[in-house]
Amino acid sequence: MIRQFELVDRVKVYDADANEDVLNRAYVFSMKAHGSQLRASGDPYFSHPLEVAGILTELKLDTDTIVTGLLHDTVEDTVATIEEISEVFGPSIAHLVDGVTKLSKLELQSDDKRQVENFRKLLLATSRDIRVLLVKLADRLHNMRTLKHIKNADKRERIARETMEIYVPLAERIGMQRMKDELEDLCFAELNPDARATIVARLEFLRTEAADEDLLAEITAELTKLLNDAGIKASIKGREKRPYSIWRKMQRQNVEFAQLSDIMAFRIVVDSDDDCYRSLGLIHTRYRCVPGRFKDYISTPKRNGYRSIHTGILGPKKRRIEIQIRGRKMHEIAEFGVAAHWQYKQDEEAAETREYQWVRELLDIIEHASDPDEFLEHTRLDLFQDQVFCFTPQGELIALPRGATPVDFAYEVHSEVGDSCVGAKINGRLLPLRTQLHNGDQIEIVTSSPGTPSPDWENFVVTGKARSRIRRFVRSKQRTEYGRLGEAILQKSFREKGFEFTDTVLEAVFRHFSVGSLDELYVAVGDGNLTGPEIVAAVLDKDVLKKRRGRKKKQPASGNGAVTDAIPIRGLIPGMAVQFANCCHPLPGDRIIGIQTRGKGVSVHTIDCESLESFQETPERWVDLAWDLGSTPETSHIGRLTVIVANKRGTLAHLASVVADNLGNINNLKITDRSKDFFEFSLDIEVEDSKHLNEIIGALRAVSSVTSVDRALH
Repeated sequence: MIRQFELVDRVKVYDADANEDVLNRAYVFSMKAHGSQLRASGDPYFSHPLEVAGILTELKLDTDTIVTGLLHDTVEDTVATIEEISEVFGPSIAHLVDGVTKLSKLELQSDDKRQVENFRKLLLATSRDIRVLLVKLADRLHNMRTLKHIKNADKRERIARETMEIYVPLAERIGMQRMKDELEDLCFAELNPDARATIVARLEFLRTEAADEDLLAEITAELTKLLNDAGIKASIKGREKRPYSIWRKMQRQNVEFAQLSDIMAFRIVVDSDDDCYRSLGLIHTRYRCVPGRFKDYISTPKRNGYRSIHTGILGPKKRRIEIQIRGRKMHEIAEFGVAAHWQYKQDEEAAETREYQWVRELLDIIEHASDPDEFLEHTRLDLFQDQVFCFTPQGELIALPRGATPVDFAYEVHSEVGDSCVGAKINGRLLPLRTQLHNGDQIEIVTSSPGTPSPDWENFVVTGKARSRIRRFVRSKQRTEYGRLGEAILQKSFREKGFEFTDTVLEAVFRHFSVGSLDELYVAVGDGNLTGPEIVAAVLDKDVLKKRRGRKKKQPASGNGAVTDAIPIRGLIPGMAVQFANCCHPLPGDRIIGIQTRGKGVSVHTIDCESLESFQETPERWVDLAWDLGSTPETSHIGRLTVIVANKRGTLAHLASVVADNLGNINNLKITDRSKDFFEFSLDIEVEDSKHLNEIIGALRAVSSVTSVDRALH
């Protein structure tokens, strides 16, 4: 274990003004608090916070952060409290410790929810002070280094998978490349040990072969001479890709190890930005560039602040190698990320918080997610993606995951821009919202004040932020529509019983139905968990309430047009109230369109319905719909016909017989015009779909006394 004076000396090496007294007090406090506790390895538990503090000294962090590393487990695993830490070490350190502390004593329903709440708290604290995340990453790194001592294989796998899915991308997001690489390989060793062992063996073989040829030294010497001859002072170091990086590339490109030709990479560190580009020019002049392998992260940095030039060349001895060129300050940031330039002054904390705004965006995802699984899905989407870089019309750079669309871009600009997005121009051309973006694209988002997110967007967006906002809107819209539908159902139920519908009447009984408010009661009726007659009966007969207590909730009813699960239509928001328009009576198989009406949901029309002309001036109310014929339930629909027949005895009976023979059922008949020789009427027939109605139309037209038969479209 690191001794007390050794820890102080480590800090004093890079911070001569470090507070020795507080470091010594924290060392003793943590050692006494953990007392005789042991780790799974059998080592004293105190060795863990001590190693965490040691990792933080390697990052050259300030005294408060080192002290937080020493104390980070005292509140969770000992009798120490945040109040005690605040009293002994001050509120600043207490806030940092509290941010890292897990909510182990919080009573939640599941491990997943506990994990989400822990992560939410970590992000909230990180958004205020990035040092919280640095301590947490150091804590996780040491836990992963000692993971082998945990005997339970399932627990080891769970910890490794959580690390790979959450903490590795977090380390990448703040530029901690060295820590990210080590965490990845430690997880890889646990999650896929056989694959890692195979790659390590192949690397060892290549290493031996390269040593025999003295390959690394030759390439390094040739590159050094090339740059020195041009007056560029450079430090060049050859390295091999890490096992997990190799394995991921093999998976992504679906190639074998032998097919990878850029296992070796060389890092060139120079004095200035100008030297970076001069070096690139010299190398590309001397060696052939590999197409598609050039990336300039100096002019277009990554979101985590990483700056460097990457290029692939056919280098010395015709070897295909990867070269990274960067300045000295760039190199420090590339290796240590935020820890390389974090200075703990009040006037700089606000700037750092703005730079890491993505932390706030993750918090926004948590707030909009409906359950732990959804949160974790959105977080992985938002964290663990390769990036493309696009521009606003004003030239502002927006970094997005690869595969992102204009909708993702719109939500990245601002949530309200995403919600009101109705179209997008990509490089000046109006293109579909599902178009995938590429590096360098300029995006102009077209918005409309009444515009709202489309549920279909969820099928192609790739960012967690966009997906969570879309789902939030769908849930909100669904609840609103259920509420309106439920209120309408109750009004009708009371009216049928001859009673007046008022909120006052319902307030006397709604609590007996396990709902917290009248609004929730309306929603419960709208989504089918309660029925109108049931509520009316409870109001009229208090004994009904006694019979209901202890009863299980009913499953959503499959009412006619009341529940979207019963409507075989694609494009609807789940739960939205739906009715088929009486003007055109759309049937499965017809081309259809929806018209939104506030408070009434969506009315479904055929695409050629004459009444649609009255909505030409309000295109924002139109909803693109289509029948989901693969899941059409076996229910009947009403088709309306306009029929003209000769005024002969037995004609109507003959028509009814023809309809019945073709498996239709006359639902309603209304005579609209009568003369001595002919009469005209509208005929409502229950049919399966438009094909079925057309068959009946054909059969009726074959009747000699029928003059004409047509579908009514108005």
